[in-house]
Amino acid sequence: MKLHLISLGCVKNLVDSEVMLGKLKNYTITSNISEADVIIINTCGFIESAKEESINTILEAIEEKKEDAILVVAGCLSERYKNELAKELPEVDIFTGVGDYARIDELIAKKQSQFSDEVYLIHNEDRIITNSNYHAYIKLSEGCNQKCSFCAIPGFKGRLNSRSIDEIIDEIKRLKDRGFIDFSLASQDSSSYLRDKGIRDGLERLIDEIDKIDGINVRILYLYPSTTTKRLVKKILNSKNVQNYFDMPIQHISEKMLKIMKRGSSVNKLKELLHLMREEFSFVRTSVIIGHPGESNEDFEILKNFLKEYEFDRVNVFAYSDEEGTSAYLRKDKIDEKTIEKRIKEINKIIKKSTRNRLKLYLDKKIECFMDGLTDDGLFYSVRPKLWTPEVDGDILINESEIENLEIGKVYNVIPNQLVGEELVGKITQ
Repeated sequence: MKLHLISLGCVKNLVDSEVMLGKLKNYTITSNISEADVIIINTCGFIESAKEESINTILEAIEEKKEDAILVVAGCLSERYKNELAKELPEVDIFTGVGDYARIDELIAKKQSQFSDEVYLIHNEDRIITNSNYHAYIKLSEGCNQKCSFCAIPGFKGRLNSRSIDEIIDEIKRLKDRGFIDFSLASQDSSSYLRDKGIRDGLERLIDEIDKIDGINVRILYLYPSTTTKRLVKKILNSKNVQNYFDMPIQHISEKMLKIMKRGSSVNKLKELLHLMREEFSFVRTSVIIGHPGESNEDFEILKNFLKEYEFDRVNVFAYSDEEGTSAYLRKDKIDEKTIEKRIKEINKIIKKSTRNRLKLYLDKKIECFMDGLTDDGLFYSVRPKLWTPEVDGDILINESEIENLEIGKVYNVIPNQLVGEELVGKITQ
């Protein structure tokens, strides 16, 4: 039996997809959808563009699959629009949401749709790690207690539900025994980890335990501004194993907009945290939303000026997506699409310049990097600094090496000596 799985959306979805692969390990994985006996699409339902991608992927699968193949639609979009999708897409054999990833083998055997009341939280399930032989994502929690005006996630993912420290440490150790040495910790709100259990410094406690493991490299994704403390930032900066990597979506920097967006943090606190993150050499990633209802020209100028001044290492820019079930959806002061597009173009120019300026800091410095193999065109080797997250932060191209027989997943010293556009080029050295 052959299986074709498509995982859309965030890395948390990817972890759930890897759990499904673990449950279906007796299947042979195929990249050809037309020869698959079972096709699983793990959907994203976060914003309009993600929903469109999910729907288009389902329609393409319906078109390409062989007649007797079982088509499964799982994940966030399926959970969020369970009634509508079942009605509109009768060609889909099984619908399931965000609660039954670990039961996917049973659902396929019964050819049965199912939506559990509880959101699935990985425990000790074995999963098949994809895309790497040395890096894995670790899920800290599910759900979110924040009430951001633009976000529909709590509506279908529920409230924060954290895994235990012991369980996370056990998973890291088990994966290390399988050869994985690089880890990215992820959740909807990582800085709130264990607050649902009444523990306010849960992430700090987890870092203490991570630092007791030898030979691993870790970074933490998705810090939330109002639950990130100076003590947590300092804990990361002083950690043995956790990189000085700060992924904190600010979304805006106008005091008025932060209140409208219900972000629960002041501009002063945000700036204090961001400047503390720069005390040592670090990598600071963020995201911003352009065109949220209520965003005036003055608010936009405040955001533009701050992005120029601070110079983040990377910035994700999102056009506001009007999502039903959110408080922003009910607002009357929506921004028109042309204005949003114009503002995004202006922001992207600033980001391009700041990204280049931050990349210049790497030139002629010796950096420890993971080897990822040859580029698709076979002209360069691709390496990734230990500080950066796979796929989202890019790579460094290697056109010269003092070391032979390079191995994927091994760490090498790299000296970048050129910046071509937004791409560092360098050599591997002793």
